[in-house]
Amino acid sequence: MTALLRRLSRLRPHLAMLLLGLAACTTASARDLRVCADPNNLPFSNAAGEGFENRIVELLAKDLGAHVRYTWWAQRRGAIRNTLNAGDCDVIPGMASNGGMTGTTDPYYRSTYVFVSRADRGLRTLASLDDPRLRTLRIGVQLIGDDGANPPPAMSLARRGITVNVRGYTVYGNYADKAPQAAVIQAVARGDVDVAVVWGPTAGYFAAQSGVPMVLTPVTPWLDGPQSPMVFDISMGLRRDDRALRRELDQALARNRGAIDRILDAYHVPRVSDPSLPASPTR
Repeated sequence: MTALLRRLSRLRPHLAMLLLGLAACTTASARDLRVCADPNNLPFSNAAGEGFENRIVELLAKDLGAHVRYTWWAQRRGAIRNTLNAGDCDVIPGMASNGGMTGTTDPYYRSTYVFVSRADRGLRTLASLDDPRLRTLRIGVQLIGDDGANPPPAMSLARRGITVNVRGYTVYGNYADKAPQAAVIQAVARGDVDVAVVWGPTAGYFAAQSGVPMVLTPVTPWLDGPQSPMVFDISMGLRRDDRALRRELDQALARNRGAIDRILDAYHVPRVSDPSLPASPTR
């Protein structure tokens, strides 16, 4: 027994060195997926990780054996220049696939602008920008304003001369609020406006939380002139020359298609498989 203890004692330093070596290898092989996102932009992302983009990013990082490391930056003009292009991150979730400002992965969902109204307002059949009722209804739309280019529904209504009965709600909202984009849906719930035209993920999420039965209907026509599409494919944005990461993310997106769909369902994100088809039901 004494001889055995002496042999084990001699092995301890070697065992310690081995454990230190394994720890060093693990640390060296740890990988970060560097993501830039808005810290206060539900339902998409926030610093608490409560947005559906947070959940999708975590899913992809786990698939790639990586840890998510965020750079938080408000979704404003210049965000891409100051984050992705500055080298502070490698991925920005939730980019329009044909936006042109970044390279993009394959799309992981396609959504649409929707008309949102209270179920008790009798506007279930309102689906077209050419519906004559839009000339008299109080309409809520989201506006960008200071960027010089408003979302497609605002431009489409203005081209039709529908302006005096339109009430604008900034896309950025009041950044002091926990959910800055909720205001336009809250206005529908309170009856401040009769109907709102809102990007699908925003509409679906906040309508489900409003406590008031809501009707969401995809806006038609889905292409209202070349500058006003109502349907967008959504991808992860990344630098155009980052081909290796794009391939990895494309493969991870494909492998996790079902799980991504379940996340989108949980956040009531309406999707269309083709612009000519109706959006999937929101719950």
